[in-house]
Amino acid sequence: MRTRVTDMFGIELPIFAFSHCRDVVAAVSKAGGMGVLGALYFTPEELETELTWIDDHVDGKPYGVDVVMPASYEGADFAADELVGRLQGMIPDGHRAFVEKLLARHGVPALSADADPGRVLLGWTDATARPQVEVALRHPIALLANALGPPPADIVKLAHDHGVKVAALASTPRHALKQVEVGVDVIVAQGTEAGGHTGEISTMVLIPQVVDAVDVPVLAAGGIGNGRQMAAGMALGAEGVWTGSLWLTVEEADTPEMAKRRILEATSRDTVRSRSWTGKPARLLKNEWTEAWESEESPGTLPMPLQFMLVSDALRRIGRSDAAELATFPAGQIIGITNQVRSTKDVMFGLVEECGEALERLGRLTSD
Repeated sequence: MRTRVTDMFGIELPIFAFSHCRDVVAAVSKAGGMGVLGALYFTPEELETELTWIDDHVDGKPYGVDVVMPASYEGADFAADELVGRLQGMIPDGHRAFVEKLLARHGVPALSADADPGRVLLGWTDATARPQVEVALRHPIALLANALGPPPADIVKLAHDHGVKVAALASTPRHALKQVEVGVDVIVAQGTEAGGHTGEISTMVLIPQVVDAVDVPVLAAGGIGNGRQMAAGMALGAEGVWTGSLWLTVEEADTPEMAKRRILEATSRDTVRSRSWTGKPARLLKNEWTEAWESEESPGTLPMPLQFMLVSDALRRIGRSDAAELATFPAGQIIGITNQVRSTKDVMFGLVEECGEALERLGRLTSD
């Protein structure tokens, strides 16, 4: 398959795979697509380790790194050395009490005294994401992607100075135009079906609007789980696909066993857009955690990054307990069709084969 993005990156297949798991990233790139490592949860030191491993296991194939540099968030004007302290002081006591009450109701114990301190901020801010970018650009990455809004113009220039292309996710044509204005090379048009941070417009409606609005290549994202959906995205004008939830259940994924089992059992109705994770709308697996934040008892969610700072310890406690009914995580609506564990290579080949069959079937509709 050949499109502008395959030519741009020297890849065989216009399939981009977002994953927090380095094994998945390497496997996708080696299979002819482009794996993209989500950097959010890694410290700069951890990210260095992950990227060094990918360099050694990707067989020289191109790969990318995804960071989160939101265009707007609380504390954007705070100095880096006072950021965490000042943000912590902005979290109301009532919200902390609500979280503790919710955990107590489900019997979730406190963390042990010797538990690691965890990280309450991650790469949700400009100050915490820039060190991740610096690490990424020390490696032979081919793509730097930004998951929330247009990346800062100086970051785009820095990436270009290193010979690295820049992609950014957009949920409206207006967002896509803003990203092109700062020099982004590829737009990931992500429909509301997608897991994680996502907008309100469906993929079927969004893709042609974004394709008509910009002159750079567009990747279709949101609800891309098989080759027929890939073909649909290409038919709408996209020049490749950006996938994410599809890789949560592959053999190489390091998805926790409890989460993997729930994804395999879930239907497409088992996700919901919720602010309960980060403060911005994100599609998550629907459960008693997401429902609690929509209940009358809820004090309401806080803006990014305060919401994650509020719940970060709670999420760790839930993960170490038996309270599966509270364990939520980003997941798109395509989890309704991910009902078996397969290798990354098999998933890649399946996407290509089914996409080809779908395109041939459409071709026969117009043949004499």
